Amino acid sequence: MSNREIVKADVCIIGTGLAGLAATLFAVNRGLSCVAVGQVGEINFATGFLDLLGVHPAGKKENAWTDPWEGIDILVRDIPKHPYARMPKADIRAAFEEILNFLEDGGLLYVRRMNQNSAALTSLGTRKPTYCVPRTMWNGVVALEKKTACVLIDFRGLKGFSARQIAAALQPDWPDLRTARVSFPDTDHLNEVFTEHMAGALILPQNRRKLAQTLKPHIKGAQIVGLPATLGLYRTEEVVADLEEMIGVPLFEIPTIPPSISGLRLKEVFERGLRAKGVHYLSQNRVLEVQHQTDNYFETRIGRTTAEQIVRSRGIILASGRFIGGGLHADRQRIRETVFDLPVYQPGDRSAWHRRNFLDTRGHLVNQAGVEIDDSFRPLNSSRQPAFKMLFAAGSLLAHNDWKRLKCGAGVAISSAFGAVKSFIRIDR
Repeated sequence: MSNREIVKADVCIIGTGLAGLAATLFAVNRGLSCVAVGQVGEINFATGFLDLLGVHPAGKKENAWTDPWEGIDILVRDIPKHPYARMPKADIRAAFEEILNFLEDGGLLYVRRMNQNSAALTSLGTRKPTYCVPRTMWNGVVALEKKTACVLIDFRGLKGFSARQIAAALQPDWPDLRTARVSFPDTDHLNEVFTEHMAGALILPQNRRKLAQTLKPHIKGAQIVGLPATLGLYRTEEVVADLEEMIGVPLFEIPTIPPSISGLRLKEVFERGLRAKGVHYLSQNRVLEVQHQTDNYFETRIGRTTAEQIVRSRGIILASGRFIGGGLHADRQRIRETVFDLPVYQPGDRSAWHRRNFLDTRGHLVNQAGVEIDDSFRPLNSSRQPAFKMLFAAGSLLAHNDWKRLKCGAGVAISSAFGAVKSFIRIDR
């Protein structure tokens, strides 16, 4: 043990998805020393949209909410154990403001209508109700509403993104919509291209000029151009502004399948900004073991295969995600929580996890599985009491939260992180 680095902090945040990163920001902004630890978070799969509440009850398009705040009132009435029910709406609003200000300071700008969802385009050509839209995608929201003459572009060799497919889904309501397929500069010799490589290439002005020259012949009267989200991982606003000036019409991005440039931008801005605030950031590591010591602190052993570092903290915020993030694991009999082996709310039998019809509008019960919490965001043990005084949980790990169908994933991540940090400070006094 003497050869292992020992790091002391007020709070250790386990998980580097949106909930973990948000919790780290809220904690460090309130003067807490923080260690953030995690492997690849679910944020890498993010579209970049920050949903608040899109649909409730889930399963029918007609249940989409124009005003997500009004929808939250109905949601917490219908699902009193949903994470939103654990905090006032004023705190949810405050959490969003703090996150958006931080992202803007880091160069990642968002657009929203204060009490209204907007319909954003997806790579399937569907309309996603969401609350906050990256500014690089906002022109697409407006173009969809106004049915502006538009050309959608895709790149040869880019898997999972088809301008024709998007247009086929939209053209009944958007007749002045065309498509074109082009080669990204200097990739004619490749059978497959990747969003990360294209975004990286556009950091160079000469590559922007080449792309603009490739796009210009296809505009032909279009008033706006839609592209897969590839317009720079860094300095995106500069990349977009340069391209718009060179081609003479506005641009907008559409999210792609993972790994998503939109998610990677979020991750990069968070990591850069949190490190600047003094956060001890242990990325690409995993928690091997956590012990709760008798004198009321946690000792978290961190490494890849063997413990390389030990974090001693007064408390922990568990934001380890669901199955993709590794916070939950399913075997043949049950779903278990992977760090503390906390009880997991779940159907009693595996045969009840999924309904027979994959598209059943009632959803699948497994999507409600997760860790149950008290009103202070503390996970409950088998006796329905807080497992530990200073252990808190946030994000998709939480039970009673079918966030994919409700379109509230980012909202739950951000607000529950805010609630967990607020409770940490109150209980730690």
